[in-house]
Amino acid sequence: MRVCVIGTGYVGLVTGVCLSHIGHDVICVDNNEEKVKLMQSGQSPIYEPGLSELMKSSAESGRLIFTSDLSKGVAHGEILYIAVGTPPLPTGESDTRYVEAVARGIGTHLQAEYKVIVNKSTVPIGSGDWVRMLVLDGNKESGTNIEPCFDVVSNPEFLREGSAVYDTFNPDRIVLGGNSGKAISMMQELYQPLVTRKFAEDQSLPEVPVVVTDLSSAEMIKYAANSFLATKISFINEVANICDRVGADVTQVAKGIGLDSRIGGKFLSAGIGWGGSCFPKDVSALVHTADDYNYESELLKAAINVNQRQRLIALEKLQNELKILKGKTIGLLGLTFKPDTDDMRDAPALDLIEQLNRLGARVKAYDPIVSQSGLSHGLSNVIIETNAEMLADNCDALVLVTDWKEFLKLDFNKIAGLMNNLLVIDGRNFLDRDAVEAAGIRYIGMGR
Repeated sequence: MRVCVIGTGYVGLVTGVCLSHIGHDVICVDNNEEKVKLMQSGQSPIYEPGLSELMKSSAESGRLIFTSDLSKGVAHGEILYIAVGTPPLPTGESDTRYVEAVARGIGTHLQAEYKVIVNKSTVPIGSGDWVRMLVLDGNKESGTNIEPCFDVVSNPEFLREGSAVYDTFNPDRIVLGGNSGKAISMMQELYQPLVTRKFAEDQSLPEVPVVVTDLSSAEMIKYAANSFLATKISFINEVANICDRVGADVTQVAKGIGLDSRIGGKFLSAGIGWGGSCFPKDVSALVHTADDYNYESELLKAAINVNQRQRLIALEKLQNELKILKGKTIGLLGLTFKPDTDDMRDAPALDLIEQLNRLGARVKAYDPIVSQSGLSHGLSNVIIETNAEMLADNCDALVLVTDWKEFLKLDFNKIAGLMNNLLVIDGRNFLDRDAVEAAGIRYIGMGR
């Protein structure tokens, strides 16, 4: 099938590349000329395992094209994806101006040929009808006098950064929201290779469930899923804080409750809180939607508050051990909000850096991706080192912020010989505690 993906962020680029890999003809559109040139040269603008290789093979096959020409993309695609960002506003609601601009732009270039317009961006509940209105407005403003023929479908994404390619080929479910049988049928045809697990890691599994709903329910599914997972993390973090006070070990508690089939073990890893581009934005957006309809979403607000407090637990542990942080050197192992990504949007590390700077500490950091990429957003008061040993040199404490697999292989005996004070705060309960303590370093975890 012929596909156009508008927006080449994490969701749009991964969607476009993977759809081309399974056999569809895809044009990816972005209004950033430099970014388009970068992708045309075969380079990915984001770090995502496996993505660059698929980009290269799909481009060489001729099934994947990058352009800044929206009219070219609209003319090409039977199915048009809107996959632009919807960042949070200070109020917590989603900033939908990019979606609005794209919807109007699509309308401007529509001809008589039938199109399916897919909301892939995470948009406020009720946006399906809003997008239809904007497309019609754009068409009217174009003055073509051609009555467009299209339907809008909501197709929320459930991709994890760092595992987005894997998740595309191995989805738990595919959600399609719409009121047009023709549009839903076309989307089912598009996804058939994924539904039958033709490209899955385990092709013997049953077909992927396809959930067909109305537009608003599909939009709510996305918000509800992320809000539930965020709440689950906040719950185990609150349990961890109680464990710290009563002498229990949250890792054992999580294992014990996770074996209950009603609970499950995923997202029960205590740490310094959730971040990134999805959880903070989506939970806040759902709270804002509830407020719009005069409902007090107390549980979701509590999940947000617990998470904000959790980001500073590592700071409290540093103060308990080192007392005065002014003049101390603190090394951060990891900066990104999770491993296998270069994304630092709303990363807990940024809050920790801000507070350490406020208290007069010198902050150093090493991250396997950030240290190589030269990214500097929010890091003007941080010394970026190129390896863990340089990070440890003259540090009064190390804080594990991001659970990169590389950190499991650290030589703590060597690190101990470089530090001023032998202290490690494991903000993800990730490191080998025995190995750390065997090197003579004091180990402090979260809820342990």
